Amino acid sequence: MPPTAPARRPRGSGDPSSGLSVLTVNIGAAARPRADRLLQWLTGRDDDVVLLTETSAGPGTAHLLDRFARAGYTVVNTPDDADRGAALISRVPVLDDRLPSLDKVSVPGRVAAAVLDTRPRLYVIGVYVPSRNRSTAKTDRKQRFTATVLDALTALPDEHRDGLLLSGDHNVIARTHHPPLPGFLPFEYDFLDRLGAFGLVDVHDHHHPHAPHPHSWIGRTGDRYRYDYLHLARPLTGRITDCSYLHDTREQRLTDHAAVTATLRLDHTPRLPVTPITEADDNALF
Repeated sequence: MPPTAPARRPRGSGDPSSGLSVLTVNIGAAARPRADRLLQWLTGRDDDVVLLTETSAGPGTAHLLDRFARAGYTVVNTPDDADRGAALISRVPVLDDRLPSLDKVSVPGRVAAAVLDTRPRLYVIGVYVPSRNRSTAKTDRKQRFTATVLDALTALPDEHRDGLLLSGDHNVIARTHHPPLPGFLPFEYDFLDRLGAFGLVDVHDHHHPHAPHPHSWIGRTGDRYRYDYLHLARPLTGRITDCSYLHDTREQRLTDHAAVTATLRLDHTPRLPVTPITEADDNALF
């Protein structure tokens, strides 16, 4: 069985030299009732950075982000009423919530980025790659998005590239995916290939080189896909202490994706003085 982490990761004293935990999960444009359950699950954990994909402009996403913002977390989100997107929630102080090269990504709302006040510095990017069907329009849209993301990564200065953490639902599989699955186009395989060539390492594969192939989404036919990833700049891979796919999000029907979590051992990880998230009024900030 793939390595499994407990649903809650206690931190203890919150020492700024302790590990930084990051989690990514596709929330499937959760409506308000499911968003309430997702919020309960997320707040039952103790993650420093949460990257959400398939966010929406609806009340469910607004409720999730509002509750975290009211509790003192930094929330990075570029809402788009016409599309799904990505959001970043951080308990670590954010020095900047944009990386200039990302401004040229074809669908900006599907990217959320932040420079974290850690040592070594972390440049965190969450990405939600568009899905597609057989139509030319959706295929072209996905290909353009992946190309512009790769162009943006290439344009990053060296200091950003050496501290990069990239995560999200990429809606692609690797050439080595097990089992092999038909239907993917060359540009989709190329996306993960180029992340590796760019110097990003698949955190799970690096930390669990002999583990069974993980999956994060199961289709209606029962086929298992690995769509959700965490990638880390190669100079930081020696700091990985844990990485797991958490299937309780699927099993509890919070979303149809597994979450992915990793812990990094950093030299300094300051944290904001957040308050417990409790029930509040419905006046959303987002």
